[in-house]
Amino acid sequence: MSNNRTPWGPLLLALLPLTFLIIFFFYPLLSIFGLSFAPEGRLELGALAKLVSTDYYLRTLWFTVWQAAVSTVLTVGLALPGAYLFARYDFPGKTLLRALTTVPFVLPTVVVATAFTAWLGPRGWLNQILMSLLGREQPLFDLEHSIWLILLAHIFYNYTVVLRLVGGFWANLNPRLEEAAQMLGAGPGRVLREVTLPLLTPAIAAAALLVFIFDFTSFGVILILGGPRYATLEVEIYRQTVNLFNLPVAAALSLVQIIFTFGLMWLYTRLQAQTTVPLDLRSSRQVQRRVTSWPARLLLGGNLLLLTGLLFMPILALAAR
Repeated sequence: MSNNRTPWGPLLLALLPLTFLIIFFFYPLLSIFGLSFAPEGRLELGALAKLVSTDYYLRTLWFTVWQAAVSTVLTVGLALPGAYLFARYDFPGKTLLRALTTVPFVLPTVVVATAFTAWLGPRGWLNQILMSLLGREQPLFDLEHSIWLILLAHIFYNYTVVLRLVGGFWANLNPRLEEAAQMLGAGPGRVLREVTLPLLTPAIAAAALLVFIFDFTSFGVILILGGPRYATLEVEIYRQTVNLFNLPVAAALSLVQIIFTFGLMWLYTRLQAQTTVPLDLRSSRQVQRRVTSWPARLLLGGNLLLLTGLLFMPILALAAR
């Protein structure tokens, strides 16, 4: 006799995640579409037309894009030397130091805002030290509610993303590729430009795009550290919803952000797939060496100074308050 019974077990297992997606993903998404295009039950494009015709919303979108781009460039630029250090060198305390760089990524936004105020605020540690050394009574600088504090906080959050994604890939690249180029007469700069960077490009691009997504969707950092002067799409959605109760405009802004985010995530997935292309990789233990030369010591010292000033001192200043 043939067994024609329906396999209910797999169907029920598939029904659970499908139900979750319908309730918590598709229903809110369709609700946003409804508020954007049919706020009163009929098709209405006024909210979207308002977004593209109002300078304020266009400036908000432009600020969201350019602050994310600048934050990404600064984060990648500052983290690449650290990625090289952790990928190619072995030194005492390396495991602990790498673990400590992850701490900022998991801190709540309120804690980060308070930490940066305690470190770089008008009465923060750095101003207090400089005032004591120079004998001044007024703070030398005030970064409160400035774009500089926003950029520093974004670097603080996302440094470890580049460090781990690029550093992890870099650590397993076969150093014989670089050695072969050197044997053919290529100098260090040419080896970096024509051998190392092309191999690292997918990892760097994927890390940069992920950092850009985090900065593009930044909310707490902008709201708390930026003050009323600055607003990203996330912050403007919050203000339109909570302060003004303008749900059609908030839904239209949410729709714009969803479109941008989906596009960026699709691109990130494509770039991430390129990092899985088979290469001549080696175990990280086979390519790492001790810090013995002066250039390596300067690289280690410079990275320790950067990590101390940008990542660790805000946390220490907050803990000392």
